[in-house]
Amino acid sequence: MLRFTDQMGREVRLAHLPKRIVSVVPSQTELLADLGLDAEVVGITKFCIHPESWFREKTRVGGTKTLNIERIRALQPDLILANKEENTREQIEALEKEFPVWISDIQTVEQALDMIRKVGELCDRAVEATAIAEKIQQQEVFQASTHPTQTRCVYMIWQQPWMSVNRNTFIHDVLQKLGFENACAGLDARYPELDEALLKALKPEFVLLSSEPFPFKQTHVDALQDLLPESKIMLVDGEAFSWYGSRMLKTAEYLKGLSLR
Repeated sequence: MLRFTDQMGREVRLAHLPKRIVSVVPSQTELLADLGLDAEVVGITKFCIHPESWFREKTRVGGTKTLNIERIRALQPDLILANKEENTREQIEALEKEFPVWISDIQTVEQALDMIRKVGELCDRAVEATAIAEKIQQQEVFQASTHPTQTRCVYMIWQQPWMSVNRNTFIHDVLQKLGFENACAGLDARYPELDEALLKALKPEFVLLSSEPFPFKQTHVDALQDLLPESKIMLVDGEAFSWYGSRMLKTAEYLKGLSLR
């Protein structure tokens, strides 16, 4: 019996090294691909768009929050990779009654690197995972910000209502490392709703409109520019800010271009 500890502090027991893996977290699915686990991964979600060949060929088991339990059961996985935030507690609890489920919990870059290493150990790819984590860690953009003054910004993830992120998120940590001050860091909700009055009161120098989960377009830039004429409104790649697996290595240069250091 193999024993591992996930990022929730739970012990996960495997009868053997995993040979049939279902990943229900897009960024972790891409990590599995970069670890060379093509033969082992048998199921992914409809949001697991990287790599594209997997998106076309692997069995899809629903959305991250709308998993098809019967389809997962039919795949008979010997390991399911999930995430505390991206998946629903009820569905994960149902799955773990039948299958080993390893859950990540990520709010910082450091926790993301820990996840990469632990998934590598879990899937017998420790050397490859350590190499990926070390390459990410070496990127200046993912190291602690030494910028003496931070530029105040609001990072938008949704529209109607406008929604942002507070300090308890991976996105917040990435913003800090880029030298941005998250204007919504102190708000109560993890993903606070912002009305026009609050947006004006926050006085952001930058407003970053993410490409996901809501696909912001130029029309949204124009609408916010009218509301916040003194702010710089930008469309940004949401994967670069929120995908916490091996994608971090692929998006390091993109993020560095947004850094104010």
